[in-house]
Amino acid sequence: MDDQRSLRVTPYRLTKTSRAETKRSFFMRSRRPIDVEFETELAATVRTAIKGAGTIREVKMFGGIGFMLNGNLVAGASKRGLLVRVGKDRQQEALARSGARPMVMRGRTMDGYIYVDPPALNARAVRAWTQLAVAFVETLPPKKSGAKPKQTKTKRK
Repeated sequence: MDDQRSLRVTPYRLTKTSRAETKRSFFMRSRRPIDVEFETELAATVRTAIKGAGTIREVKMFGGIGFMLNGNLVAGASKRGLLVRVGKDRQQEALARSGARPMVMRGRTMDGYIYVDPPALNARAVRAWTQLAVAFVETLPPKKSGAKPKQTKTKRK
């Protein structure tokens, strides 16, 4: 097999595409390949977009990859789309954008967090969303690194 071509598995068929075509068409495909590929490429796009913001740490969370700046979550990439932390003050402004919806966890809306659906994402949109998130997170105090101390149980007398 030619090393310049890669196989792309879709739920419908197996197709051959060049690497350049795969990169160009990543955000423009109407049918998504396997969710893992989408999540991986979205995470790479987020990494590129937040490069230079400071020391970024990646953590597995929310069924995807979370990007932390100074111990605070900036963004998350998963098969559900892009999670960004915009803050309570800018939440309504962010929800007015295309593809944005509030983050709901266990039936509760999480203030200050926005999910952006995959069809609304392209490289420019990811950059814009992450810039908004980094601007907010930079206003937060840094969190101490390390694990939280375990609470010990004491006997009652």
